[in-house]
Amino acid sequence: MTRKGVWNLQQVRDKYLQSLWVNDLQLWATGSNAYGNLGQNDRTPHSSPVQIPGTSWSDTNGKTTFYNEGGFGNIKTDGTLWMFGQNTKGQIGQNDTNKRSSPVQVGSDTTWAEVNCGNACTFATKTDGTAWVWGNNYYGKLGQNNMTYYSSPVQIPGTNWSHIYPTRYSGRGIKTDGTLWAWGHNNDGQLGQNNRTKYSSPTQIPGTTWVDLSGDENTIATKTDGTLWTWGKNDHGELGLNDQADRSSPVQIPGTSWTSEGAVMTINNSRGAAIKTDGTLWMWGRNDDGDLGQNGPVYAHASSPIQIPGTTWSKISMCNGNYFAIKTDATMWAWGVNSQGDLGQNNRSKYSSPTQVLGSWSSVTANIYGIHGTKTSLTPSQL
Repeated sequence: MTRKGVWNLQQVRDKYLQSLWVNDLQLWATGSNAYGNLGQNDRTPHSSPVQIPGTSWSDTNGKTTFYNEGGFGNIKTDGTLWMFGQNTKGQIGQNDTNKRSSPVQVGSDTTWAEVNCGNACTFATKTDGTAWVWGNNYYGKLGQNNMTYYSSPVQIPGTNWSHIYPTRYSGRGIKTDGTLWAWGHNNDGQLGQNNRTKYSSPTQIPGTTWVDLSGDENTIATKTDGTLWTWGKNDHGELGLNDQADRSSPVQIPGTSWTSEGAVMTINNSRGAAIKTDGTLWMWGRNDDGDLGQNGPVYAHASSPIQIPGTTWSKISMCNGNYFAIKTDATMWAWGVNSQGDLGQNNRSKYSSPTQVLGSWSSVTANIYGIHGTKTSLTPSQL
């Protein structure tokens, strides 16, 4: 009942058609909660999804990396940035190192566009094309031409950044002109410079048609022509090139119909995954716990892409031996090790093939302590 009385079904339908209802994205989380990273104002673990307080959240972008040390961020529809969880290196941007178990706002800006969390650090962009970083600065991965830690946002030189992404010891970014830049540690050739030299400020990787990327001690990236490229560490075939040789410059994975942008490819912890334009999902690399979603056998690693059953996949995120994918019908599916109840199945059993997570999901981001995802609910905008 509303203050205006009770609506019948026809009135509800009319109000929806009149756009008096709005989609309100809810933020949910599951898994370990050692640092308050589930946003529940406590440290109780959950093996099935629990809602994080607040409204008007935006879609998570699926790029939070494996070594994120329990910090998590999300941007609301009003352009404000909120973070919570572990804060040992100032990675939640509060100008201190105190943990937070419920969301706190980063500054007062209302122009944040994208946020990605890495190894005790955070990378984010604003609507004006500027890029901002904070947290630990191992090997100069914050792109400041130094190795100083920062507990509040500092700007990376330059403008026109469209995506900026942290990895364990380095950083990557793509600009609106299609150029790709990398900096930080380079022991496995992950900076794509055809060498293993460290860089503490952004250095360009050849090419001008790059669209999106992901990475860890390696990199996976897409171009406007639908091609998919990888480079860096390859000890378990995680570059998808049918061998286990490291690469220090980009090499193409066969095919030209890879989906180019929007949480559709990822690589970390010796595994890779990507979605094609026909809705098929492909994985490669380690298979210690049924990681490749083939319903066994485990330890049968793959150095070339193999298909996960199904043809309507739309988003993929993975971390720490756990895998989460969303289909076009908004169902979410999970598989992997599940040691902390990360898969949202209300247990800690391993799964070697995709198993559905209850709910209707619009996005998912995996991290070392579980997952964060958004659901859609219709709420009346005028009561």
